[in-house]
Amino acid sequence: MTALIAGIFIVGYLLIALESVIKINKAAVAMLMCVACWTLYSFGFGTDSESFTSSLGQTSEILFFLMGAMVIVEVVDTYGGFNFVRRRLHTKSKRGLLWKVSLFTFFLSAVLDNLTTAIVMIMVLRKLIESRHERLYYASMVILAANSGGAFSPIGDVTTIMLWVKGNITSVGVITGLFLPSIISVIIPALLIGSRLKGDIMTIQENEPEPVSREALVTRKEKKVVFAIGVGGLLFVPVFRMITGLAPFMGILLVLSLLWIVTEIIFYRKGDKNHSRIDDVANLLHKIDMNTILFFLGILTAVSALEATGILRSFGDSLDTAFNSNPYIVTGIIGLLSAVVDNVPLVASCMGMYELIPESLATAGQMIYTVDGTFWEMLAYCAGTGGSILIIGSAAGVVVMGLEKITFGWYLKHVSWVALTGYFAGIAFYWLQSLI
Repeated sequence: MTALIAGIFIVGYLLIALESVIKINKAAVAMLMCVACWTLYSFGFGTDSESFTSSLGQTSEILFFLMGAMVIVEVVDTYGGFNFVRRRLHTKSKRGLLWKVSLFTFFLSAVLDNLTTAIVMIMVLRKLIESRHERLYYASMVILAANSGGAFSPIGDVTTIMLWVKGNITSVGVITGLFLPSIISVIIPALLIGSRLKGDIMTIQENEPEPVSREALVTRKEKKVVFAIGVGGLLFVPVFRMITGLAPFMGILLVLSLLWIVTEIIFYRKGDKNHSRIDDVANLLHKIDMNTILFFLGILTAVSALEATGILRSFGDSLDTAFNSNPYIVTGIIGLLSAVVDNVPLVASCMGMYELIPESLATAGQMIYTVDGTFWEMLAYCAGTGGSILIIGSAAGVVVMGLEKITFGWYLKHVSWVALTGYFAGIAFYWLQSLI
């Protein structure tokens, strides 16, 4: 039965990877795979409601976190909170703009998620660069910087959120351990791509009026308040967890509720008491990407079925034996795989393959698997940045590919080797950092 469950998972995974070819939504496949795996598990191992409930609880924490974060970002964006980004990026130098875009994307992705950051930055670039050919290089750097920025932050990427929520990494540990390797993986590509950009930008559109809400005008001060509560609240979530010990999604719900109340007060003071606005939080809830949420629900729960059978642990032991438990080689291979397949199930599988070991019980050779151990930090880095090697390897890459019509071949020829160079440079820097 274990082999059959693994076979169902592999077939489902292939169908997810071939979504653009077979034209079947990956969320539908993931949900069917989830039900099939757990059904077969119940037939082969008996109904284990405790294991299923436990796995569903852990998955739900991640999903509630993502949904809350999505709504917060949508509210901030709707109320013009990100318009300041374009003003801060104003420059005429092509290389200067590349560095500004790269660093701004890097740090913004650490606070938001890499997908949202990529969308925001592409919209900004369209207002700054007229030449589409040149804009492709900037768009490519947005992909690299968004993925790298998400790798060192506990809330910057779905994979780091997964590791953080389950307790494999701490907010302080992942930031201090991965900040420098992550920024190195951006600096190296920025230098290489910047060498192709010379001179000044010929056309920059300036002073474009900011969008306003459909039903009422929002003042600049009110936009700043919404931005401060939304983005500042996201930054506060790790602190909230440290103070209370509660799951991170509770902090997200706190921020969302405060943001909701403040926006209601803003419009109540303007005389709008009917709550009929298109842009209030209640209506913005409908903009949540439920397709993504259902995909994560299906894939993470399916992986938990594999974990329950013990097959993931056996595979992890085989990988350790083959590479003598070298965390850099193992996670490096996982990172390269994430350029081809989705990093979410890869990280979920690794969390099932390798056990989080309490430091008090770990032997010398097991210290890499303790909280903030080398293995978990390198897994966060490699899974996050490895997706930049191919344009289809990350959510940020796929969305930029669609927005800017970047072809797979163009990215492979001009950017993949650059991303790969930055990827290995970050691994090398982490290794040197660990020696010091």
